Amino acid sequence: MDDAERMQQAMVLGSAVRAATSPNPWVGCVIESPSGEVFEGATEPPGGRHAEVVALDAAGPAAQGGTAWVTLEPCAHTGRTGPCADALIEAGIARVVIALEDPDTRVAGAGIERLRAAGVDVEVGLLGDAVRVQLAPYLKHRSTGQPWVVLKLGATLDGRTAAPDGTSQWITGGAARADAHAVRAESDAIVVGAGTVRADDPSLTVRHVDGKDPLRVVLGSAPVGARVLPAMEFSGELTDLLDALGARGVLQVLVEGGATVAGAFHRAGLVDHYVIYLAPALFGGDDARPLFAGEGAPTIADVWRGAITAVTQLGGDLRIDLSPVGPSAVTGPVPVVRIGDIPPFSPSGQGGH
Repeated sequence: MDDAERMQQAMVLGSAVRAATSPNPWVGCVIESPSGEVFEGATEPPGGRHAEVVALDAAGPAAQGGTAWVTLEPCAHTGRTGPCADALIEAGIARVVIALEDPDTRVAGAGIERLRAAGVDVEVGLLGDAVRVQLAPYLKHRSTGQPWVVLKLGATLDGRTAAPDGTSQWITGGAARADAHAVRAESDAIVVGAGTVRADDPSLTVRHVDGKDPLRVVLGSAPVGARVLPAMEFSGELTDLLDALGARGVLQVLVEGGATVAGAFHRAGLVDHYVIYLAPALFGGDDARPLFAGEGAPTIADVWRGAITAVTQLGGDLRIDLSPVGPSAVTGPVPVVRIGDIPPFSPSGQGGH
């Protein structure tokens, strides 16, 4: 395999641990010995080994004189584990190919510098754009202190999220529900409004896929006995909420709360990525509840425009991925944070969000 194929292999390894490593990045590493033996590693849950060390432990003495491909710059500081740059040097790795420099101020080129100072041949930038997409939540958090914001919506084809009486279960089917829970599993926190808690009493846990439950955040106060409790209750500016979540190490926050909360995040320009599930159903009128509540664009010239980056069929429903990038800026594939493929539920299964 060439360098690009090895880096793609490392990306697949990183993707496989996407929901397990936060607040650390989901990194993959591939090591090839001079004789052609290949060893793989991916970041373990917090407190465990980083991808480079996992691959080095698998390789043992065979790493001497070999090449390592890693999706993110090896760390150069001691945290819960030792510096990965030192581990690569001590193992005798001769060449390291890195997709991206780590923006974390404790690294930020120091790992690359340490490798080069030890005589290791270092190349940086291979498949950097693709890895930047894969690690977008981590990169945003380390660059701005705020989490990556995903807004999830489920609607009929005529853009309605609930009936006039407030009922909404179930608009979409089981496959879409499983997919939405996979997005939850990748998110460190989930946000809803107190109105949604009062109306639907959601638990906001991960149930249809394997994964940890996110921190539950209620905008306002949750009623006593609500299933969402215990939860973080917040009142204030949304940017202050994002700052507070970022300070807690939240890399990705999923906004699921109703039309009022969705509209507030959207109009404030705080959404980094939209995931919209569309069901083959129609309310057929203007009295059902819309995707967003509140004032919209007053004229066509003011309409918000983004870019559809993926359309995926999930049973009888569609998942549409939307990026807040104007069509005029799209010159190629638009970066989009995607979850891994999951087995679809039976098309006859029922579910919702």
